[in-house]
Amino acid sequence: MDRRNKVKQMKRNFIYSLLLLFLVISCKKNEGGTQLPYDYSIPQEENLAEIINTAAWNTKTVADGVLWKYYQFPRIFESKQYVNVFEIDLKKGMQLEIPYVKTGFLKTSAAATAKGALVAFNGSYFNTSTGGSTVFFKYDGQVVNQTVNGFNSYRENGAFTFTGQSYQIVPKPAGGWGTLSATAALAGGPLLMQNGQVLEQLNVDFNTSRHPRTAVGLTKDNKLIVAVIDGRSSQSQGLTIPQLGELMAALGCTSALNYDGGGSSTAWVKGEGVVNYPSDNGKFDHEGERAVATVFTVK
Repeated sequence: MDRRNKVKQMKRNFIYSLLLLFLVISCKKNEGGTQLPYDYSIPQEENLAEIINTAAWNTKTVADGVLWKYYQFPRIFESKQYVNVFEIDLKKGMQLEIPYVKTGFLKTSAAATAKGALVAFNGSYFNTSTGGSTVFFKYDGQVVNQTVNGFNSYRENGAFTFTGQSYQIVPKPAGGWGTLSATAALAGGPLLMQNGQVLEQLNVDFNTSRHPRTAVGLTKDNKLIVAVIDGRSSQSQGLTIPQLGELMAALGCTSALNYDGGGSSTAWVKGEGVVNYPSDNGKFDHEGERAVATVFTVK
């Protein structure tokens, strides 16, 4: 091979090496934690409810009226999804509490242990610098926090409320949160379902990108459904808000609400600890739990 051909071959090898390096970096980026936008040209699964209902869920009865199930779906919404679900029969008189901090932070696992909970999951949005809820929060009849000025309205357009053993997911009243009569209410959003219908959502990045998600829903037979979906990993890419609404409908909900997600999404079970794969440490393990401001505990 003459000198000119050797130079050409070296140039080709260099270009191939650059292309290979680019591909490796791209794959690593998706693995580690970038947002993965959803292509809305891809049709959703028409038989999603059937897929959900016939999946080989791993199940555990934590207590009478509290079922925990989990499954890694190899392909729903064109991707892998690792889903943890709590089914809580509210007719059994379960005690639902919302431990919180007004400043600073609280881990879901710590709150669950302190309360002697059966299961627990993270609550709503909070100030990541100083702690405390950034959305309306009322507990034991007292307003703990008002929604902070400038907070995105679509992320606090609903609330999970309860008075005694009466539970509801409601849209934000026209007169504001102050008109709610419930003794406990934690705002969140977007509202996913109302009156058995999946709601349309705004076309904004928060809604249309895949993220880890935490959602609550109520069924017509008075069960509380909690879904925690992992994301930002090749093992579970996470869901968009429209996809989350479809999932909650497939799980049997008639009303549903999105709560804080991303690295905050955490599911905890007595005797098991953190059972999902929180993404706050950038690894697909059980160690990436983020401290939050509000936590739901059930016992």
